[in-house]
Amino acid sequence: MPELRGLTRHGNTLALMLDTDRFMTRAFARGDAVRARFGGDQVVLVRSPELTEQVLVSHGRSFMKDRITRDLAALLGEGLLVSDGEPWRRHRRLAQPAFHRERIAGYAGQMVETARRHAATWREGQAVDLFALLMRLTRDVVTATLLRGSPVQDADEFGEALETLMARYADWRHAVFPWLARLPLPENRRFAAARQRLYAQIDAVIAERRRSGCDDRGDLLGMLMAARDEDPAQMSDEQLRAEVLIFYLAGHETVAMALSWAFALLSRRPDAWDLLTREVDAVLGTRDATAEDVPKLVYTESVILESMRLYPPVWTIGREALEDVALDGLTLARGTQVWIVQWAAHRNPRYFPQPLAFLPERWKGDLKAGLPRFAYFPFGGGPRQCIGSGFAMLEAVLVLATLVQRWRPEIAPRDQPTPLFSITLRPSGPVRARLRAR
Repeated sequence: MPELRGLTRHGNTLALMLDTDRFMTRAFARGDAVRARFGGDQVVLVRSPELTEQVLVSHGRSFMKDRITRDLAALLGEGLLVSDGEPWRRHRRLAQPAFHRERIAGYAGQMVETARRHAATWREGQAVDLFALLMRLTRDVVTATLLRGSPVQDADEFGEALETLMARYADWRHAVFPWLARLPLPENRRFAAARQRLYAQIDAVIAERRRSGCDDRGDLLGMLMAARDEDPAQMSDEQLRAEVLIFYLAGHETVAMALSWAFALLSRRPDAWDLLTREVDAVLGTRDATAEDVPKLVYTESVILESMRLYPPVWTIGREALEDVALDGLTLARGTQVWIVQWAAHRNPRYFPQPLAFLPERWKGDLKAGLPRFAYFPFGGGPRQCIGSGFAMLEAVLVLATLVQRWRPEIAPRDQPTPLFSITLRPSGPVRARLRAR
């Protein structure tokens, strides 16, 4: 297997953090699986669909979450995202009913109503940070659906705390020198204070629901609380908070990112915008969208698919070998970290001609059916595929259609966002746009 050698022990880490796209391009120019050392970790970078399937599915029991993901327990607790083994399997079973297809379709009305309510507050010619607007919108969707109207007490404080926490994971100094987190630095005090504020708000949501009788309102929170009441030894307050926090964060941030990148990409292609508006107008006219409209919003869905191809909200998946593992033509020693890089896999010219071009029309027809299983996988795959993928796609399509009925956000070429390779693939700064009424 090809190997990338840094000039120093931390050379690859610095190169990765300072220009991730350039580093990945250089790495995968050598092959679909490449070795590299990052500090003390031996890592295999993967974009091959075949190797990805072996790591996530056929040899999945030989791997656990990687070190970086496990380190997120300091922020997120031992919830679905971080846990392994039987605790993960039990929590997955508890959460699964909230994401059954029929229940997700039942959320559609609240998704559309929330998007319509937010769009009604926008003003012609208003200069906005589009990502911030969409984060607030999708946050309210999660509150209305998965938390059934149990909002955090101070949404602005919640958002500020989240920004402080996410900044830590985009800071290359902490990747190169993890011991910095143990020093009494001002930034560490800010991190701890932001985490405490986040925890306090989630705890308040749980306490409010408990005071109301812990009734199952048909949402995720109610289901988890009912399970906790039946078996308190298995679902502690801390575990309950971890699950709510993960779903609250993942449930709104990933969709806000997908929509932000979609609007940015559409602003570069007026013809794609025209195709999108023609479809939305033809299918919906002036009425509200419903779950039954989604199969007809083919190009709208293609815009979301193509946006997540170029800018997958989660740009890499990490695993660690629990034992020596023999894959096709490749042997991984126990403890090897494996990074499956969706950012690179989705831009592989072998499967996507003109890989850097925004071409929603490429999804017309049977492209998905003809792709290898792990050539395109924005929600991961295997047993640990994102439990909320159906929810996220329904929300993204319905919210995009609802906003496009009413508004066209204009993003000037000089304001085109660039990606920040953190835990997720956020825009690196505000997405400056000017709102134009349709």
